[in-house]
Amino acid sequence: MPTPRDRQARTATFVVYAVQGLSFITLLAQVANLQTKHRLDEGALTILLLIVPVFAGLGSVGAGWFASRRGSKPLLRLAQPVVAVAVVLIALAPTVPLLVLALLLFGLGLGAVDAGINMQGVAVERRYGRAVLNGFHCMWSVFSTAGALWASAAAELPLLVTMTVPMVVAVAGSLYAGPLLCTVEEEKVEESAATAAGGFPWKPIIPLCLAMAFLYVGDASVSNFSTVYMQQVLAATPAVVPLAYAAYQATTLLIRLGGDVAVRKYGPAAIVRIGGAIATLGFLGIVLAPSQPLAILAFGLTGVGLSVIAPQSFSAAGRLDPAGTGVAIARVNMFNYVGFIVGAALVGGIASASDMQVAFAAPLVLSAVIIVLARGFEPRRVKEAA
Repeated sequence: MPTPRDRQARTATFVVYAVQGLSFITLLAQVANLQTKHRLDEGALTILLLIVPVFAGLGSVGAGWFASRRGSKPLLRLAQPVVAVAVVLIALAPTVPLLVLALLLFGLGLGAVDAGINMQGVAVERRYGRAVLNGFHCMWSVFSTAGALWASAAAELPLLVTMTVPMVVAVAGSLYAGPLLCTVEEEKVEESAATAAGGFPWKPIIPLCLAMAFLYVGDASVSNFSTVYMQQVLAATPAVVPLAYAAYQATTLLIRLGGDVAVRKYGPAAIVRIGGAIATLGFLGIVLAPSQPLAILAFGLTGVGLSVIAPQSFSAAGRLDPAGTGVAIARVNMFNYVGFIVGAALVGGIASASDMQVAFAAPLVLSAVIIVLARGFEPRRVKEAA
C-alpha cells in the first residue's frame, strides 16, 4: 500500500517529466527559426542538431556514474534547471560558435535529465509495487503538446520571449519538485548479493538496449520525415502535411493514458510484443499507403505500437538493478540517442538512394525485431540472473 511519502514522490516525478517534455519541445519547435536567424543551410543545421543526441548520450553515461553514488535526486536538482538555462542561451546566442556551446550544454543536460527522471520513475514504481511508468511518460507527452501549442500561439513574438516563458515555468516546476523526489536511500530499496559484490548482469540488458534503439529509429523516422513523406510521396497540401505527425503524437498520448493498466493485466513482455506488431503494421501501411487518409492512419498505428516500449524498457532495466544504482537505466537511456542518430541517417540515406516511401521499410524491419526481443522485458532478478 503506497504511503503518503510515496504519493508525494510520485507527484514530484510527474512534475519533472512534465518539465522535461516542455523543455525539449521548446527547443524542437524553434529549429526552423534558429536556422533562419543564423542563416544555416540544411547540411550545417543537421550537423548542429547532431550535437544534441551525441552529447546527450555522454550526459546519460555521466548520470549513471553520478546516480550510483549520490542518487538521481541531486542529479535532477542540478541538471534540470541547467537544461532550461541552456534553452534560453540557445535563444540568446548571437553567433554560431556560441549556439554550438549552448547546444552542447543542452545535450549534456538533456541526457542527464532523461536518465534521472526515469530513475525516479522506476524508484516510484518499485515502491508502489505495480506498473506506473506509462503515466509518467504520458505526462511528458501532455506537456510536450502544450509546449508545441504555446510555440504556435506565440509565433509572432520575439524568439527570446517564445523560448524563455516556458523555461520560467520549467525552472519553477523543477524547484518545486526537486526536494520531494525519492532520496538515494529510497531509491536503493534492496541490494542483491551480485550487486553488492560489484557484479552486474549486462547480458540481460542487451534486449532492452536494442529495443530502445529500434524504437527510436522508428520515432526519428516519423519525427524527421513524416512531413516530407506526406508532401513528396502523396502530394499533400500544407494543411494536410502535419496531420501524419499529429496522428502519431495523438495515439502515443492516448495509449500511454491506459498503458499502466494494460501492463498490470497482461504483463510487460506481452504489451511490448503487441506494440512491436502494431508498429510493424503501421510502418507497412506507410510503405504501401495508396492515399493520404490511409497514410495518416498508418502513422497513427506506429504511435500506438511504439508508445509502450520506452516505459517498459526502463521498468525492465530497473528490475535488473534491484539495488537502485541507476546504472542499468542510464545505459538503456543512452540507446534512445543511438537510435535517433541511426534512424535519421538510415532513413535519410535510403530516401536519397531510392525514395521516401521505400525508406520507411527500415523502421518496419526493426519494429518487427522488437517482437522477438519482447521476452527480455520480463528479466529475472539480479540474484537469479547472476
